[in-house]
Amino acid sequence: MGSSLVSGIGGPERIDTSQAVADIQGDRVEKAVITDGDQVLELTLKDGTVVTSQYVTGQGVELQRLLQEKAAAGQLPGGYNVVVPQDNIFLSLLFTLLPFALLILLLFFFMSQMQGGGRIMNFGKSKAKAVSKDMPKTTFADVAGADEAVEELQEIKEFLSEPAKFQAVGAKIPKGVLLYGPPGTGKTLLARAVAGEAGVPFFSISGSDFVEMFVGVGASRVRDLFEQAKANAPAIIFVDEIDAVGRHRGAGLGGGHDEREQTLNQMLVEMDGFDVSSGVILIAATNRPDILDPALLRPGRFDRQIAVDRPDLEGRYAILQVHARGKPIAEGVDLRAVARRTPGFTGADLANVLNEAALLTARMGGQLIDDEALDEAIDRVIAGPQKRTRVMDDEEKMITAYHEGGHALVAAALPGNDPVHKITIMPRGRALGYTMVLPDQEKYSTTRSQMLNQLAYMLGGRAAEELIFHDPTTGASNDIEKATGLARAMVTQYGMTERLGAIRYGQEQGEVFLGRDMGHTRDYSEEVAAAIDEEVRSLIETAHQEAYDILVTNRDVLDRLVLELLEKETLDKAEVEAVFADLRLQSPRPAWTGSSLRQPDVRGPIAVPAHGSSNGALNGSANGHAPVPVEGVSQRSEDTP
Repeated sequence: MGSSLVSGIGGPERIDTSQAVADIQGDRVEKAVITDGDQVLELTLKDGTVVTSQYVTGQGVELQRLLQEKAAAGQLPGGYNVVVPQDNIFLSLLFTLLPFALLILLLFFFMSQMQGGGRIMNFGKSKAKAVSKDMPKTTFADVAGADEAVEELQEIKEFLSEPAKFQAVGAKIPKGVLLYGPPGTGKTLLARAVAGEAGVPFFSISGSDFVEMFVGVGASRVRDLFEQAKANAPAIIFVDEIDAVGRHRGAGLGGGHDEREQTLNQMLVEMDGFDVSSGVILIAATNRPDILDPALLRPGRFDRQIAVDRPDLEGRYAILQVHARGKPIAEGVDLRAVARRTPGFTGADLANVLNEAALLTARMGGQLIDDEALDEAIDRVIAGPQKRTRVMDDEEKMITAYHEGGHALVAAALPGNDPVHKITIMPRGRALGYTMVLPDQEKYSTTRSQMLNQLAYMLGGRAAEELIFHDPTTGASNDIEKATGLARAMVTQYGMTERLGAIRYGQEQGEVFLGRDMGHTRDYSEEVAAAIDEEVRSLIETAHQEAYDILVTNRDVLDRLVLELLEKETLDKAEVEAVFADLRLQSPRPAWTGSSLRQPDVRGPIAVPAHGSSNGALNGSANGHAPVPVEGVSQRSEDTP
């Protein structure tokens, strides 16, 4: 074996077997060596040349007989020899031990992977990212528009930095804090600010990082995460999107997800095992608190639940000031006016507005972000980028102008309605134009009269098409959808009809995969269902007729508005008010109490002394009313049947 490994490397010339036999028979061979086992014949010719040849096993006997005859006849002066090769001990040992050595190396490799951080065999370890002290620090100064949430979290910061002050009076800091609210309101930013202010280790992980394809991985990662935090106490654990692992147990078509529920159970156990003096606090964030398991929300686990809502006017102004740092804002720009034009925007939306304005300024070669760039940025965030390549013919422009003019005129003619801030017939996104109706101040509840006004101006575009062209288009599809939704909510949720009264009809339809029921179960009869449909239709038809009558009464103002729109394509608040200078307004709506038996008291609400004004029921913020989810933009869409 050993000789075969080294043969042919700079050795004798190799010849065919037939040539070797011919050399022997021709008496040209001086000496011959047969290597048995390798079937190699080595010949030393009489001219000194050494050649080798391979032969098959069956030819060995014949070759030995031939060489024996030649040697006996004296025709092979050097004779011949038969060699049986001996295996190289080192090589034999190497080939024997090589598989075992490879197995041992592979075992050491896997052991090192299991002990290392975050590699292939480390699936049972937590994937939490530890925020080091060298990373940029986030503080409460970077948070704006969430003053109440910051005040609540200040206690967490003080406990982590000065725990003795609380322990001296027997106070127990909350084990867990749940931040909930719409996406983009700054929940993650608040958690980072707590860690930055307290100056303690901060472990951040997403809820989806716990559960993977391996059974038991989620529970193992939960244990490892809490062990890391306790070893570095005082510390903060932040779980983003906790609804990925903390949903209702037993939810879904198959009765639940065993691995996710096992992970949740382990998290519940770990939170129960918290020592109040350990200095480890769990902060979690979600925008779906309604689907979380009740055991997760009970006192002793998430003791404190903090709502992080969309900011109000002052909050938006503060957020804009934060995001305007480091940006070259023109001197005449009023950020408060920008905040006033962006009701309902979250902190992420406002950051996007300023970023879009900066991008537009750079694209146009400007040096300062001005009002024009900010106005365009707001439009881009609300309705999408402007479609300059879409060219509408004159007829389509005329229809769009009357449609948007109908919205604006009806909105302006209704008493107590929000003012029209902008009208445009320039296409954006899927809209061929839109009318922006925004409140001048924050609203936390909506009256029945205001909702009826909204129904009327939503249908103002359709009414204008019917009045002018006698042939409505599909452009009102979005308006009809919104109006129908609002009218149905007035009937089934808000109790705004005398016929059906102040009763809620129907249950919320939830998603089965989020732990809700499979379908919508009506809790009312077919007769009530028919009455609901009739009331919805009545509200829509009444609002439609009201919008039509307003347009008929103000036809001259509508035509003047359309001419302005066709000339300028976009009108701002001041230009709209100039056109509507002689607008004939509707009379205020009559008092409504829901029943003829309940006569309204003519005295009205009590007068509040100037020095004693408070945030009582009169300001609408503490009356328990839920704000009506109605967008402030009516648009003519390009949807077709």
